[in-house]
Amino acid sequence: MSREHPLVSVIIPSYNRSGVLKLCLEALEEQTYPHIEVIVVDDCGTEDAAQVAAAMGTKVVRTRVNGGPTPARNLGAEHAAGEILLFLDADIALDPDAVENAVRILEAHPEIGALGGIMLPESLVSQSLASQYRALQMHRWWMPAHRPTLELHAAVLAVPAKVFAEIGPFDPRLRETVSSDYRIRVTRSYEVKLSDAIRGRKDHDPTVRMILRKVLRRARMSALDWHQGETPGDSVPRAVGGVLLLAAVPALALPLVAGRRGALVPPALVAAAMAMDAGTYRFAFAQRGVAFGLYFSGVHLAVTFTGALGGAAGVLQRFALSRLEKAAARKPNQALAEQD
Repeated sequence: MSREHPLVSVIIPSYNRSGVLKLCLEALEEQTYPHIEVIVVDDCGTEDAAQVAAAMGTKVVRTRVNGGPTPARNLGAEHAAGEILLFLDADIALDPDAVENAVRILEAHPEIGALGGIMLPESLVSQSLASQYRALQMHRWWMPAHRPTLELHAAVLAVPAKVFAEIGPFDPRLRETVSSDYRIRVTRSYEVKLSDAIRGRKDHDPTVRMILRKVLRRARMSALDWHQGETPGDSVPRAVGGVLLLAAVPALALPLVAGRRGALVPPALVAAAMAMDAGTYRFAFAQRGVAFGLYFSGVHLAVTFTGALGGAAGVLQRFALSRLEKAAARKPNQALAEQD
């Protein structure tokens, strides 16, 4: 870093939800590191989020059209003056020392090109059972202590400005794999790290239905966006578990053809699926006790199954699109051959 105290530009893509945005901005006001500029990118919201941000002295930039968080992050980066860019989702309130810790780590390790944070196991606002499930689940899956660092999440991500300029902006064409794509690009020249010293509480979805809808959409879009070179990391066992759960559905018909032995197959597949993600189930029971652990297990099975279902739908859609593209490419060649 060229300055003794580098300026940190916190870039927050925002779409409505002004109440949660206010908590996010208040948490930034409590940061122990004072050299911060905050840029809220209003993605054509219909609520008063932009006014709330402006009233708190925050710089507000507006997108021309609603394009989602990725173009909003890129636009915020264009208006940033800091030597460190800290991308932060609007529904996350950082711990008071999060920015200071990010600066300290990046200054001590210039080989790091992207530094991700983690989610704490408590929801920011919603305290429903579903949001408590999601908080524990995301904390477990984002924690760096129990697995290698093979992914990034743009929700909490610190990048030196010079690295961002060198690597280039987030790819706005991608929807659910933008963070994975950015990790691949960064790791060609730099290291990527996650740190539990950069922590925040996220406001999680309050109902299981909302969680499942989001999981289904993200899994389908991730399968569509995936390109060769992405490393799924420890999501492979979870993906296998999802496939086992999918297989358990048609296996329910086995007793009709295989008798009592066939009836043992579906529960065996479910048990095998749970074993593939056993650490997550154990974590829930250890953190919250038996009653919540049982609730967590039921919801987590549904989430795992839904993710596998969405992934399968995305793979099929990708295959169909590939066939259509190949068929379209053959038509001009056939026309030329007929002319000859």
